[in-house]
Amino acid sequence: MIELIRAVLFDLGGTVHLCSTTRERKLWFAERLLSRLSEYGILLDVSPALLSEQLEKNAELYKHTAEETMRELPPETVWREYYLRDHHLTHEQLAPIAEELSFLYDYERVCNLRRPHLISCLEELKRDGLRLGMISNILSRSIVPHFLAEYGIDKYMECVLTSASTGIRKPDAGIFRMAEQVMGLTPDEMAYVGDTLSRDVRGVRNARWRLAIRIPSPNAARRDKGMEELGYKPDHTVTDLAEIPGIIRRENEEGSR
Repeated sequence: MIELIRAVLFDLGGTVHLCSTTRERKLWFAERLLSRLSEYGILLDVSPALLSEQLEKNAELYKHTAEETMRELPPETVWREYYLRDHHLTHEQLAPIAEELSFLYDYERVCNLRRPHLISCLEELKRDGLRLGMISNILSRSIVPHFLAEYGIDKYMECVLTSASTGIRKPDAGIFRMAEQVMGLTPDEMAYVGDTLSRDVRGVRNARWRLAIRIPSPNAARRDKGMEELGYKPDHTVTDLAEIPGIIRRENEEGSR
């Protein structure tokens, strides 16, 4: 008899909520960032338009580096060596405000809209006896708890791990191992829901968790280019979070036969 799935963990961006932005929003954020930095006595000699372009380019550079190393650098390092690298700021200038800047970057630079049926999905899983959690690649240490509270789902989450708090990014199996330790479960008892092949499905396979469920997002395609050819495929693909409790139920019913 196969072990029952006892826990379902979720990704945040692209999974629990969808993220989108526009050129106008990115320009507005650059203006907002310049204003906030000036309030801390950091005056950048750059137009909002140019800063927006720099942030776009430098963020991509950091993402590429982080995806290769599967490590999350401290926020002050990311802002100094990547996001604002054109402006040669010091550690002393950025360290006290780096967490705030990271929060604003992920909260205001993009529009985050929670997926439909989020709460009903979690409630149904809980009624079925499943334990719940989250593993997220994110630079800010405070933004995941903030979103969980904002969406009214913090009470469901027994285990919340982020790359910011652990220093480890998906698809490294290490962050999945931490979740197993927190919950006292084995890989065969764990399922994960995410939107990407490159981070989420690949991470599940690296950790040898029982089940990888994918809910595609518009932003995942660019990150996932070539992943299917490398053999990374989810066990199930859904278009709505409401489908997930039924999948877990069927998997457990089949496993108990």
